[in-house]
Amino acid sequence: MADLKQYDYQLLKQCGLDVFISANVEIRRPHLVSVGRHVAIDSGFYLTTRATIGDFVHLGPYITAIGGEKSSIIVDHFVTIAAGTRLIAGSDSFLGEGFTSVTVPQQYRDEVKFSTITIKCFAGIGTNVVIMPGITIAEGSVVGACALVTKDTKPWTIYAGVPAKPIKMRKSEKMLTFAKELGY
Repeated sequence: MADLKQYDYQLLKQCGLDVFISANVEIRRPHLVSVGRHVAIDSGFYLTTRATIGDFVHLGPYITAIGGEKSSIIVDHFVTIAAGTRLIAGSDSFLGEGFTSVTVPQQYRDEVKFSTITIKCFAGIGTNVVIMPGITIAEGSVVGACALVTKDTKPWTIYAGVPAKPIKMRKSEKMLTFAKELGY
């Protein structure tokens, strides 16, 4: 099998061991991005914010994480985010106080909300999920495919729907035991 082309890790603020980042990603501010150990970031990943990515993380293909330099994304250890997910850490307010285009001079712009999206350890995000600014996905929380997350989730709870609502509790014992065996 031919070697897969990879992203230039030297551009990143920090990068751990056993990392694969596809060459087909766009990281607008790589000097503001730290990547842990045992991480895979698939083709089409697009990032415009600051980011901290923990250990044992998989970011699926065509994930978009936007919000500009004043926003950030924090992905803790043992997290999986599936294909097509949208992490919206920053957004115009759309209140009619100004234009909503980054191409317009600042004095003519509407208010912009900058935030941090945090995805805690052991969380799972299904395909095509949209997570709005300032949201925390709690430890062990899972968000089902095509959900819209507008409120923080609760630990070890499974969410689905538009907007996302809790539907079931998730077991934690084995994952916590396995993480402890790995030194976490």
